[in-house]
Amino acid sequence: MSIPTLNRTAALVAIDLQNGIVSLPVVPFTGAQVVAKTVELAAAFRALGLPVIYVHTSYQPDGGVALKVKTDVPSPPPNLDPEWSAFAQALGVQSSDIVVTKHQWGAFTGTDLDVQLRRRGITDVVLTGIATNIGVESTARQAYENDYNVIVVSDAVSTFSADAQTFALTQIFPRLGQVAVAADVEEALEQGESRRGGAHA
Repeated sequence: MSIPTLNRTAALVAIDLQNGIVSLPVVPFTGAQVVAKTVELAAAFRALGLPVIYVHTSYQPDGGVALKVKTDVPSPPPNLDPEWSAFAQALGVQSSDIVVTKHQWGAFTGTDLDVQLRRRGITDVVLTGIATNIGVESTARQAYENDYNVIVVSDAVSTFSADAQTFALTQIFPRLGQVAVAADVEEALEQGESRRGGAHA
């Protein structure tokens, strides 16, 4: 991991930092720690006028849009409690932030995320959230396949086992984009802004 190459046309996309998920037992960082890192990054993006996008999983009262495919390990039934899908209060979601609602693991399928990004000229997607190898990885794969540059923030993602976390960060994400810690992403943002300022000097 190193300081990533980050274009000025970047957006922060935080996956599933909602009450029902940040409260789950995850490693190596708690849900609260992932939220805190995301808040830190969101401030850096907002300071540069760059989009902050919060994605959550939510269902209508009848649960009708939940996936019903056959799997060896059945998914739990959809949680229809609005509090389960509400964003963690500590995120401090602002009116200027973009909210995307999804109904499966990845944040692109069946949502307007691609439109939100493309119409703002976004080329780089910086990902945080829970769970690393589920919602975050699915979104990273979809972003890669849609020709976005992907940066996964390794100290702002967490999942249900250390093995799953390590495999995703070392074997999957480096093939989809770049892996960096939050401090390096912030430094890359600052460097990009400095270069931009110099070009207009």
